[in-house]
Amino acid sequence: MKTYAIGDIHGGLKALVQVLNKLELQDGDRLIFMGDYVDGWSESAQAIQFLIELSETFDCIFIKGNHDIWCENWLRDDEVNPTWYMHGGKETMDSYEGFSASQKKKHLQFFQNMPLYHIDEQNRLFIHAGFTSMYGVKREYFEHVFTVDRTLWEMALAFDSRLKKGDFNFPKRLEHYHEIYIGHTPTTNFGFTVPMNAANVWNVDTGAAFKGRVSGMNIDTKSFVQSDNLPSLYPYEKGRNK
Repeated sequence: MKTYAIGDIHGGLKALVQVLNKLELQDGDRLIFMGDYVDGWSESAQAIQFLIELSETFDCIFIKGNHDIWCENWLRDDEVNPTWYMHGGKETMDSYEGFSASQKKKHLQFFQNMPLYHIDEQNRLFIHAGFTSMYGVKREYFEHVFTVDRTLWEMALAFDSRLKKGDFNFPKRLEHYHEIYIGHTPTTNFGFTVPMNAANVWNVDTGAAFKGRVSGMNIDTKSFVQSDNLPSLYPYEKGRNK
């Protein structure tokens, strides 16, 4: 059995399909999606439908991202968050044209059932953005940070590689988990088009919302596959490149 971490998708269904085809999945493989399935490219609703159907065949874990919360709120309450609308929400709303009320209800349930994080059998943490508690995710005061925090990644980037677990100055947040997998903060912000590693944190968001790609990583071997750049797959769209 192989386990793959799949980075942010942002409505790029074509890119997701490319990644899954390259992974050549087999029975028993597990897919852990890092969140932000919607907002950006034109196939958000279609991507959600695809993921629901995919989970009927493969072992899938869908972590909830901040964009997913916005979409969930809209599907539940018809609430249009102005920030969401400006950051891909409009494209997501447009993608739901033609979807029935029953289909939207099923998508809402899909969002509602998403966990905010997952810890596997080898004490590896999967979370969309990060956490702030020095005692780990189970003692986080404000769960909202799971979908928006960037300080965990910033801390990992500043990590002194000479430190080892147990050292006095070793960051307490990093001691709790064997490895941590995140999305949310595009590696393209740092000039990298591929997944990045800092300390024991792996960032698999490779900028699919903008001009980057969707990535899928084997978490045991650290090998990865990627889609084409999203603008090449959706040449008549801007994504979130506004």
